[in-house]
Amino acid sequence: MATIMITEVYDALIDAGASDEHARKAAQAVAGFEHRFQRIEADLLVLKWMVGTVIVVSLGGFGTLIRMAGVH
Repeated sequence: MATIMITEVYDALIDAGASDEHARKAAQAVAGFEHRFQRIEADLLVLKWMVGTVIVVSLGGFGTLIRMAGVH
């Protein structure tokens, strides 16, 4: 499996005087966190849709109850 590295972070660390090995490991660690954040954002998108669906269904059910109560 290829390891992903953010080159901007790597270059900045090299310019700051870090060794190649340390800069590479740090850039790979940052890339790992970026991947985690992308997964969290995707999960949040799904959760937003789920909450929206629950709200719509709940309002529909509430509307039905009001109509049924008004029939009597």
